[in-house]
Amino acid sequence: MSALREAMRELPDAVFADLLESDDAYLLVIDLPGVNEETVDVGVSDGRLEIEARREKDVPMEFSYLQEERSLFLDADLPLPPDATGADAEATIDRGVLEIRLPKREATPEQEIPIESR
Repeated sequence: MSALREAMRELPDAVFADLLESDDAYLLVIDLPGVNEETVDVGVSDGRLEIEARREKDVPMEFSYLQEERSLFLDADLPLPPDATGADAEATIDRGVLEIRLPKREATPEQEIPIESR
């Protein structure tokens, strides 16, 4: 699991993430303000967790940027812990907080992980 922890340190400074573990699963919690189920994709492929997220912003027509520091595009490719699997993985997003639950089991082939809004 140290490879996953090391990879999480490489996430952009604007992305905050926690990794939790229980007897039967890992839980990855990532703060992605402004992101919803339509602007995030999560999948598992070749023992790696792939996350792509973007925040879309609405700027009023009468305004233009003097400075923009709220942009967010996340393209993360994180190694799964050796005992984690994408099979039966679950993901939810609620108010910009993405939670990915990865069961502990044998490795399985790649698959998309559906994301549900709470």
